[in-house]
Amino acid sequence: MSFFFKPSRPKTPTELVKAIKDSLVALDTKTVVEVKALEKALEEVEKNVVAVKQALAGDGEVEPNPDNVSQIAVEICKEDVLGLFIHKLSILGWEARKDLAHCWCILLRQMVGSSYCCVEYIENHLELLDFLVVCYDNKDIALNCGSMLRECIKFPTLAKYILESTSFELFFKYVELPNFDVASDAFATFKELLTKHETAVSEYLTAHYEEFFELYEKLLTSPNYVTRRQSLKLLSEFLLEPPNSHIMKRYILEVRYLKVMMTLLRDSSKNIQLSAFHIFKVFVANPNKPRDIIVILAKNHERLLALLHNLSVGKGNEDEQFEEEKELIIKEIERISRMPNIV
Repeated sequence: MSFFFKPSRPKTPTELVKAIKDSLVALDTKTVVEVKALEKALEEVEKNVVAVKQALAGDGEVEPNPDNVSQIAVEICKEDVLGLFIHKLSILGWEARKDLAHCWCILLRQMVGSSYCCVEYIENHLELLDFLVVCYDNKDIALNCGSMLRECIKFPTLAKYILESTSFELFFKYVELPNFDVASDAFATFKELLTKHETAVSEYLTAHYEEFFELYEKLLTSPNYVTRRQSLKLLSEFLLEPPNSHIMKRYILEVRYLKVMMTLLRDSSKNIQLSAFHIFKVFVANPNKPRDIIVILAKNHERLLALLHNLSVGKGNEDEQFEEEKELIIKEIERISRMPNIV
């Protein structure tokens, strides 16, 4: 007589979502004192996270069922599980955090009908975005939350909310955190926020010009080389974009920011000098320079000309264009230095 073990029936999307929700909620009832109970509860969560990940992404051999993926996304929203993903992340182990962040990214991209239901859920629970931002303060989950945030930023409504929220200012602190990996990840998110959606960024910079550039000046003058270099490069990227031309025109009228670029032209790093030149040249080439700018350029023309004559990109295809631009800027500074009654 032979015995056959009937394989267990795979869970439906509804059952999968209920299982992961119940196991995440169950963590609340366990305390650190109940070590074994907590370990068992965590094992249950990890098992359910793997099951959901396989249903959403496949297991390497079997592709995910699109209808099941859509239904999981709907159930996740209906059962308020997205919030649990974030709030329980710090309790989980490394592998479970990584899998949960992977699930989050798949769910946000999932269209159900003509809409992204998980994105709409977050639009109705915007506090989740603020929570993800402040998670940079927790180095254990910072990188997971960073990848989840960057997935959110792909959607204009969510990016716009973060830009305009009070939590956005925290990025000016996070990009200089002592933990290099966390600081680098925070800068990657910061960069996405300032470059991904041109219209939202332009509207934000217009409405918050003073406070934004005051904070940004601190990054440009940071004692940290990486911070100076990255923030200067990023400034070029978003300031010189056509939708931000009105912001650039305002920026290049201000003496304080000209002085920042002049300081960066003297930086010990050649990379920083070259990046600074590309913004400095806009101050100089501006046909509508205010008198204050002209005075500063005239007063410092000897040092500026010496710096520019020694500045080169080295070997490469950009040599010719760079040299042409540099020559034009040198000629303009020389012209300004000869203007009567300036200094």
